[in-house]
Amino acid sequence: MSTKEEVLEEVSVEELLGNNNEIILFNDDVNTFDHVIETLIRVCNHEALQAEQCALLVHYKGKCTVKTGSMKELVPMCSALLDAGLSAEIQ
Repeated sequence: MSTKEEVLEEVSVEELLGNNNEIILFNDDVNTFDHVIETLIRVCNHEALQAEQCALLVHYKGKCTVKTGSMKELVPMCSALLDAGLSAEIQ
């Protein structure tokens, strides 16, 4: 006889609510650091230091996650980033 074990998977509230989407910002050769930083502060509600760090990561790594959340929350933010001339997508 074998014993049957039930494995319970722990699921975060964010996963249950569908908040596991993210906006990825990509590097380009067009926008200045100042423009990227100002846009992240305005659109994504970043603090200045957070926006600067994201801009540096995008510059040196090619991309950076700048915001996570639900699709409902991220779609208008991503659209605003695109309207500002930045290269971004939701994944």
